[in-house]
Amino acid sequence: MSRWPVSLIPAIGLLLLAACGYQFRVEGSGPTIGGAKTPASDQPAPRLVIRTLENKSFEPNLETRYTNYLRREFSSGSGAQVVPDSEAADLVMTGQILSVSVPTLSFSLTPTPGTNSTAATTLESRAEVMMVLRIQETRTNKLVWTQTGKGSSEFFVTTDLQLNRVLQNRALEQAGRYIAEDLASRFLMHLESGGLKKPAPEKAPTDTTGKLP
Repeated sequence: MSRWPVSLIPAIGLLLLAACGYQFRVEGSGPTIGGAKTPASDQPAPRLVIRTLENKSFEPNLETRYTNYLRREFSSGSGAQVVPDSEAADLVMTGQILSVSVPTLSFSLTPTPGTNSTAATTLESRAEVMMVLRIQETRTNKLVWTQTGKGSSEFFVTTDLQLNRVLQNRALEQAGRYIAEDLASRFLMHLESGGLKKPAPEKAPTDTTGKLP
């Protein structure tokens, strides 16, 4: 009977450990991968102020972290120039964290000693976050773009309550980062498709009837 060489056992163990971990999902119509690039616009990058999000979820202290994720992703991948609120800007972004939920993905049933009932033990959960963003022109307050983003990140549940909270917080952070990246990509597509271009003024009709004096 053939056996694995002893020297390969640590490597196999590392591969198995690397296979475990978080899984992330982001819902929404993100950028097309592998498609032809859209020609760059000849318009200057709009100056964008991103204000702190309003947190309407039960999860506290997310608004500052999620706002920072948006500022980072929109600075690098949205086609806009993110500036502080104290500077002049063409656009202003506001938004809300609408909801945070942590549904159970898998569980096990354990018989309760001395009774005929069973107890459910959660094995894996998912952190789900929903957010909405709105961008307006600073001069006219006209709404020029709005999108809803939804992200999720899965995590394993242990018997250690303190560790579970740490894992849940990491999942919430990852979900927020992925939403920010997705929404920045969508705004870039909006810019490149001419979403902020003002329509050309209509020309007055020309009289071509050739009237004689």
